[in-house]
Order: sequence, then C-alpha cells, then structure tokens
Amino acid sequence: MFTAAILAFALLADRALATFGLTTTSNRYKVDTNGGLVFEVNRANGDVTSLVFNGVEYQGTSKASGINSGLGTSSVSAETINNKYIKITAKSNSLPVTHYYVVKPDDPTIYMATYITGEVDPGELRWLARLRQTNVPTGVHGDVGNTIGCTAFEGKDTFRCSNGQTRCKMYTSDRFIDDQVHGVSGSNVAVWMIMPGTAYETSAGGPFMRDINSQTGSDQELYWYMNSGHVRTEAWRFGLMGPYAMRFTKGDKPSADVDTSFFGDLSIQGYVPASQRGTVSGSATGVPGDFEAVIHWYNNQAQYWAKASGGTFKSPLMKSGTYTMKLYKGEYEVAKDTVTVTAGKDTAKNIASAEPNPSVIWRIGNFDGRPQELRNGDKIERMHPSDTRMGSWGGTFTVGQSSASDFPMALFSKVGGSVKVNFNLASNQVRDLTLRVGTTLSFKGGRPSVAIGSWTGKDPGAPTLIDSRGVTRGAYRGYGEVYTWTVPASALKSGQNTLTLGVYGSGDQEFLSANYIVDAVELQGPAAS
Repeated sequence: MFTAAILAFALLADRALATFGLTTTSNRYKVDTNGGLVFEVNRANGDVTSLVFNGVEYQGTSKASGINSGLGTSSVSAETINNKYIKITAKSNSLPVTHYYVVKPDDPTIYMATYITGEVDPGELRWLARLRQTNVPTGVHGDVGNTIGCTAFEGKDTFRCSNGQTRCKMYTSDRFIDDQVHGVSGSNVAVWMIMPGTAYETSAGGPFMRDINSQTGSDQELYWYMNSGHVRTEAWRFGLMGPYAMRFTKGDKPSADVDTSFFGDLSIQGYVPASQRGTVSGSATGVPGDFEAVIHWYNNQAQYWAKASGGTFKSPLMKSGTYTMKLYKGEYEVAKDTVTVTAGKDTAKNIASAEPNPSVIWRIGNFDGRPQELRNGDKIERMHPSDTRMGSWGGTFTVGQSSASDFPMALFSKVGGSVKVNFNLASNQVRDLTLRVGTTLSFKGGRPSVAIGSWTGKDPGAPTLIDSRGVTRGAYRGYGEVYTWTVPASALKSGQNTLTLGVYGSGDQEFLSANYIVDAVELQGPAAS
C-alpha cells in the first residue's frame, strides 16, 4: 500500500507540474497538452513516436503513427502561436504531402490537416495511428477487423478464423455521411477519430463511400482514410483534407460538433474559412417517406452532402463554385441538377425526384441503391460471403409467397448458382413486358443473364470495370448499373412462368468469380384483370 501511495503521489505531482508547452530535443518535438495527452513527433520525418495519455503509453512498439506508412524524410518545424496553439508542420521531401499537427491547451486532442498536390503512392491517403493492442483491444464494430489467430485466405487482408467466421479491416467501414466519429477502446480509455463539418470535402467517392476504420492485430490500427483505390468511382481531389482530429477520452464518445475555425489563424495551406464559403438551401420532394432523402453536391475540387428533414435541407458551408447537385432515394439517384455557390450567400435551390412510376406486376426489393433488405444484405458489410453465419446463395423465389429476404443480394458465376423467380400472369398480362434489374456493384465484368421460357435476354455487355474487390470485402456500392429487357409475349403464358437470373462473365474461382450485387428486380406491366 505504501508503494502504491508513493506512485499515486508521484503521478499527481507530475500532473501538477505539467503545463501546456513544446519541448525540442535533437530528434523530437515533445508536446504537452496539459489535458492528459503528451506526444512526440520525429523531427526527421513527422512520425508520431509516443502517445502518452494519463501516464500510459499507447503508441505501438513496432511502427510509428502517421500518414500512410510515413512521409519519409521531411522538413519538420514546430511553433507556439500566441500561447494558445502549438503547430507542427511536416512537409515531405518525396511525396506531394504537407501534414499539420495542432493542439490547444487542456485538450487531449491532436487536430490535424493534410494538404496534397497530387496522388500519393501507393494510391491511397490515410492517417494511421498504430496503438498498443493490449491497451485498446476493441476495434471499430467490435471484432470484425480482429485478425488475431486467424488465417489469411483471400489476398493478405481477408482472414478466416477456426470457428468459420471471417475478418477483414474493410468490414470496419461506414458510409462517409454517417461516419464523423469512430474509435477503438480499452479499459477506461478510448481513442477516437473525429471528422467534423466539411472534413470530407476534398476526399473522393461521395456520401456513400466507405473505407477502413480499424484493424486489430499485433497493433490496434486506427485509421481515417481520405482517399484510396478501394471501389474507386471518381478521381482524387487535391488540396486540404480536413481539419480532422484524434482525441483521447476515458471511454466516452465525443461529439462530432468540433469547432476547427481556429485553423484560420494558423497559416494552414489550403484552409478556406467560413467567410469565404456559401450555402444552398431548399426543398427536396418526391422521395417516399420510407426512404432517406440525401442531397449531394460535387465538382472536381470539392464534395458535400446533407440529409433532408421534413422535405427541406440546408447544405454545409461550401467553397464557391458551380456544382452538380443530386438527389438520392436512399442511395439511388432520382434527380440531377447544377447550382452555383457564392461566398457569403445562401442560394435557394429546390430539387424534386424524377423517378418514373411505371405499373409493376411484381417487384423484389427496393430501388434504393442498397441490398440490405435482400438475403445476406444485412450481413455483407461485416463478413465474407463464405462466412458460416451467411445464408445460402442462389435458390428459388416465388412471387406472392416469398419475402425480399428470401432473394440473394448477390449472384456469382461460379458459386451459389442462379436464382429462379416463379410468378403468375393473368391472360391480359401476356403481352410484351419490361424486365428491369437494378445492380449496385459489379466485379470482373459480372452482369445479369435473364431467361423466361424459350426467351433469353441479350447480353448487355460488361459494365465499367472497377478494379477492386467488392462484395468479398464488404463493399456494395459502385456505379449502380440498371438493365432493362423487353420480354416478348411469345415467351410468356397465362399461369405460372419462371425467370432464371444468372451471371454473364467468368472471373476467378468461387466468390472471386464474376458477380454483381442486386438492388431490385421488377417486371413492368398492367395489373391483372
């Protein structure tokens, strides 16, 4: 007890002596936030080499924390500004990257921003904190990214455990529009990434893009991915990524409402203050109440989004310029327009769904850009299609008896088989009909093959290739191709008919064969009479 009392007294004494400040050694900058967090930055390359929170070291032992796997040799400088902020700037000598660390007194947070002027080898840009796994063992979404004791079976990043469950760091991802705070945790401690306000404005991929948040192995890896080649659907943007932050707490989840306006006083390259921004507001109509209405603005320099509430919306503060403006029913595009944003002004702009509303004999699923209501759609973001917790693939669906959850959310050319849809037609419905198949993502050129009776639909041709594994790493969103065929009356009959839905394309084996993810399937035509 006596020894414990001495240690406790020593810790209190250290805290009492701690003050907000910057210490410089021959090879390190040491920053004391006076908020419980003390960290060190390598003066040669900008890596973070120590992260001590409330007297405990959290920095991993094998590699440092930093941008990607390090900026390499860099020009690194540090300064105290008005006794209110400490700023460390690391400008890489070999990469088109300048990274900033900023701290405030009494705040256990490292505020950051990353400025780029070109794509960064090896094709991704991420903040990566390598933390001691024993101190923060729980990753984002629990154990979905925990590969300890498991064996890689697909590439080097997808693992199978002895119980048949699968793990991958991609399974920790969330949609950008929903992902403003994520973190890893341990006993009475958590480390959080915070992406407040317009932090994503210079990233790529739009509101529904998802990317790696954590991976649990010998280190606990905590990420914020700004850009990558993971299911990439648009070109990189260049400029300032962020501001964003990494915060230490005793376990409580912080708010995403973090004020980073002080960056305007710190000479951060590429930072655009609120005074040089504008907004867009208006009504978003025509999206059924069962679906989320999302508005998305983008151009080559920036991207923004907002969710409508009660049929109205207001954008975040946006950089001046002309933007494409889209309205989504869930994640399914239903309207497109343009709007010009002017600094210091709110621009009024309404948008309304232009989605057609044809007469439908039957529909399976929803045209909402997501497969979640279909079989295995509720699991695919967090596990591999071969996981023992997954349901079967392929099968038979009977219109009027089966539910959407009986229809597989993906079809593969070399595993699982096709799916058969049994449906009845009345005599007045035996005429030329329109078959429509919506998809959300294709792999290896996979696209629908369709047949009813003696009729086989024309191969629509391979869609635009996204050179990235998708469904096996939890991704479901790509370009969202929708295919239509005219089914001739000669292929149909009064009474029961059967649609066979399969896959054109080859690819590799099993779940890496050509495949596509289903959004919805419908047969358009008149009601029975």
